Amino acid sequence: MKHIVGIGGMTNSGKTTLTTSLLRSLPNCCVIHQDDFFKPQDQIAVGEDGFKQWDVLESLDMRAMLSTVQAWVSSPQKFARAHGVSVQPDAPDTHILLLEGFLLYSYKPLLDLYSRRYFLTVPYEECKRRRSTRSYEVPDPPGLFDGHVWPMYQKYKREMEANGVEVVYLDGMKSREELFQQVLEDIQNLLLNRS
Repeated sequence: MKHIVGIGGMTNSGKTTLTTSLLRSLPNCCVIHQDDFFKPQDQIAVGEDGFKQWDVLESLDMRAMLSTVQAWVSSPQKFARAHGVSVQPDAPDTHILLLEGFLLYSYKPLLDLYSRRYFLTVPYEECKRRRSTRSYEVPDPPGLFDGHVWPMYQKYKREMEANGVEVVYLDGMKSREELFQQVLEDIQNLLLNRS
């Protein structure tokens, strides 16, 4: 059985932390990070808000991401080997791909591939606080969070909801361990029910 699990949500909500914990705990598990598909900086447009548009779908090479996902779908064993993941002998027919990113559910060609979609949220003030403590390859200019990042998150979340994309909402204010256990248990139940 092949399962694709989305770990989506707002910036700095705990997606990568949760994904890393799941990767260590699930059998034959690989991960694709949406952040690995950002276009080069010189291809990122400047919007009407005056900021480089990093938090929009057009800033990502989603065709390349889809192609990478399709490579896993066509041969999860080969993909796993190429990414240093050993196939576990006690679960040779179970393969899990974690997709992690902030706009996972905005790209229609990926939507039907998920076995489960999670969406992490945190309140505005906490999100802004966490973002201010992060160091990015391209540093945030003053005003970016309020002028671009938060409005784009709200826009894409509204679109996701308006399009009826079903997600399991996760409270990013819960402890790392609590979130991990909640999602791990849910995925383990998914595996049991589909085997």
